[in-house]
Amino acid sequence: MSEIKIPIANPIIGEEEIEEVVKVLKTGFIAQGPKVAEFEEKFAEFVGAKYGIATSSGTTALHVALLACGIKEGDEVITTPFSFAATGNSILYTGAKPVFVDIDPKTFNIDPNKIEDAITEKTKAIMPVQLYGQAADMDKINEIAKKHDLYVIEDAAQAHGSMYKDSKVGSIGDLACFSFYPTKNMTTSEGGMITTNDKELAEKSRIFRAHGETKRYEHAVLGYNFRMTDIAAAIGLAQLKKIDEFNQKRINNAEYLDENLKDVEEIITPKVLSGVKHVYHQYTIKIKTGNRDEWVNFLNENGIGTGIHYPIPIYKQELYINLGYDDNLEETENAASSVISLPIHPKINQEDLDTIIKVLKEASDKFS
Repeated sequence: MSEIKIPIANPIIGEEEIEEVVKVLKTGFIAQGPKVAEFEEKFAEFVGAKYGIATSSGTTALHVALLACGIKEGDEVITTPFSFAATGNSILYTGAKPVFVDIDPKTFNIDPNKIEDAITEKTKAIMPVQLYGQAADMDKINEIAKKHDLYVIEDAAQAHGSMYKDSKVGSIGDLACFSFYPTKNMTTSEGGMITTNDKELAEKSRIFRAHGETKRYEHAVLGYNFRMTDIAAAIGLAQLKKIDEFNQKRINNAEYLDENLKDVEEIITPKVLSGVKHVYHQYTIKIKTGNRDEWVNFLNENGIGTGIHYPIPIYKQELYINLGYDDNLEETENAASSVISLPIHPKINQEDLDTIIKVLKEASDKFS
């Protein structure tokens, strides 16, 4: 197999992160402590929310947010099937049922025009995913939620710094959940964050995150150990100082690819909604003709890393088939079979971009 010279992801950890971690280690306070509290405050400020609640991962953030909204067995939560499995699984953790709605083929986000048809008397929340770093149509989603008295929980795992009109993702729904996995636009190694403007939801989230404790050794509800460490928070604080720079580099890379791929017949470049700031966690194209795996193999053979986000809709995962799901959503199926994510991270240089463009043009000629 050919060597991948341009990887699909390449986390940037500098001396600042290392120094901050060493400082924490020297204090001896390495579990959840003052650095977590500082990170919560500064990340909430970054997204324009009043409260931040740090967790051990993006998945646990989703789980806690759902619990804070009172989601339980017998309830339904509307979401997208075109996402990482954690989106649906977090709903299952509460005993509730994920209800899947098809996507907008241009943005890959949940299609708000199809949400109301999925609402039943059991529906308690809508969980839009801000996929690849671009916000869903949140005005329409919030309008539907208000009409039907539903919570809106943003799955913002990939959208640190993304904007919808004048608001940052993370401040638009009732709660939002971020991931700091190493491949994300910023990282804490592993970790997550809930943001909200609702004091009560913030307090409930903190209780569920830490064993259901309201006071030390007083457990009011069944909670979990989903806390972040001060070690992770120290990395996050250093990364937070760089996130705007990281995002701008991703945007610049995307704009260069857009400009140079716009006339390539066999691919469709990402569509950005008007009034939205896309931060390109992924730069994901669709191929028009040929077998997607052949395109991927050709790119890999030429040293370009790729990702398929996501090849199997959540409802077609074995777990969900065994639960009785038999959905077949047209736009989701089409996207799952035709998307390819390309390297877009801040370590990509001009030569890398030109190589990606050259190889894609060759692939278009080869597979047309």
